[in-house]
Amino acid sequence: MDDEPTEPQTGLAASCNRLLFAIKKRYQKILDDTVPYHKTRWIVALCVTVAYMLRVYYAGGFYIITYALGIYLLNLLIDFLSPLQDPEYDEFNIDDGELPVRTNDEYKPFIRKLPEFHFWYSSVSAVFGAFVCTFLEFLDIPVFWPILLIYFFVLFFVSIKNRVVHMIKHKYIPFSLGKPKFGGKK
Repeated sequence: MDDEPTEPQTGLAASCNRLLFAIKKRYQKILDDTVPYHKTRWIVALCVTVAYMLRVYYAGGFYIITYALGIYLLNLLIDFLSPLQDPEYDEFNIDDGELPVRTNDEYKPFIRKLPEFHFWYSSVSAVFGAFVCTFLEFLDIPVFWPILLIYFFVLFFVSIKNRVVHMIKHKYIPFSLGKPKFGGKK
């Protein structure tokens, strides 16, 4: 169909593509460099969240944006606490519904559906996006915010309760403290 060879771009389009590629590459390098700094990343997330909350408080509105942000963050939290392979929906699981912890005495850590770095990145991106939305006046839709707050808390507690029941039923803890250490010969 398109058997003709494409000619290399020249001029302004090629310059823009090279610049965009360089920016993306630099951005990815900065993200990759932040991976080992767990505490620093979460402090940055906390600062961005506090800035957002102050903006909403002093603006006196944007409750729909805040509600949508809360629902999104709750969804991220549920995925963060969930195992990659859910034993309830795994058709190849022939066990009694427990997650594998050991196979032939080999340690198997808890593998999350949403890794910690992706959880952090998605959270910060969402809060920053919501922060930007607070500067758009047409998104400040008047609502009775106590109803949204009550509904969010009900949804939060029901979701977390279901996740805890799932953890107890399938006997797993969503936090891996590393490979167990055994006392050997001293």
